[in-house]
Amino acid sequence: MKRLTLTALAALPVSLLIAASSASADDYTLNAVKASAAPTLDGVADDAIWGSAPAIPITTVKGANFGGTGGTTGTMKAAYDGDNLYILLQYKDATLNYQRSPYQKQADGSWKKLKDANDKGGDNNVYYEDKASLIWDINESIFGFAKRGCQMACHSGEPGKPYGNKYTEEEGELGDIWHVKSVRSLPLGYIDDQYLDHMRYDPKKAKGAGRHSDKKTGGGYKNIGMKDGKPEFMNKNGKAANKGGTYWLPASEAVAFDDSKFVAGDEVASIKTQRPTGDRGDINSGAKWADGVWTIEIARKLTTGSKTDVQFDDLGKKYYFGVATFDNAQVRHAYQEKVIKMVFAK
Repeated sequence: MKRLTLTALAALPVSLLIAASSASADDYTLNAVKASAAPTLDGVADDAIWGSAPAIPITTVKGANFGGTGGTTGTMKAAYDGDNLYILLQYKDATLNYQRSPYQKQADGSWKKLKDANDKGGDNNVYYEDKASLIWDINESIFGFAKRGCQMACHSGEPGKPYGNKYTEEEGELGDIWHVKSVRSLPLGYIDDQYLDHMRYDPKKAKGAGRHSDKKTGGGYKNIGMKDGKPEFMNKNGKAANKGGTYWLPASEAVAFDDSKFVAGDEVASIKTQRPTGDRGDINSGAKWADGVWTIEIARKLTTGSKTDVQFDDLGKKYYFGVATFDNAQVRHAYQEKVIKMVFAK
């Protein structure tokens, strides 16, 4: 595990400092406590249940950005009631990043999408969004996950991808991915529900290798293309993303693009968003970034009935998961080396 320097410790908020300074093997048991009232999902975390739930420290390493350190520190808490599991994830991130591959108007009036000059394909670390993810072992199906967590599914150095691929080793080994996306999902109050299986990378049939999105019945996000040399859609309010607008375009606010509304240097969203219905949209969230810390509150039903979701149907069981944080990075995530074990306190 990465050691914290005195400088880094001094910069931590008191609540995160206490947790980070007391790490031990037992600290990676996350105790979900019984809640008498559900927390409000607003990214503030001032609910009574969060005041009483015990925190565990997290330390993520070997990612991109995070001020050149490649990782960060934070805490997690958990609670539950008769219907839902609640997770509170807080971690340090000095910069808020929403500038996900926007279109920018040039001095000659043309439009171009801003790109990471070093991106060789699916590896944007300059114009992207802040993200985080949890991967749960479904039905204890992933061999070795209880000891090594997500590392059992990460395969670096493989051809076709600059950062490797993610997949499980054998058919039937399944993971539930809760993918926090600050541009594409959080503004709509949900976390992108995905899953992991044994599928290998194929440039034509499986670009995502073993990572897939859960099924949806409608909604979702979609890239905005160019039409007649300019973005096809814009927000009906006519605001540039870098002048009081947003780097995401809610589908309900999309109108045909009016180039006369913008001047050189203006940026507009390249992604149109709508909350998905069905399995893919069944994780609720509320999140805020403030004073260099992301606060993300998560709520999901204990049981969903989906084979690509972890089912918390036995409160006496142990549930294993891994956590990762992304600082303005498409795939180069910082990850917690130790797997986390969650138990339900009676």
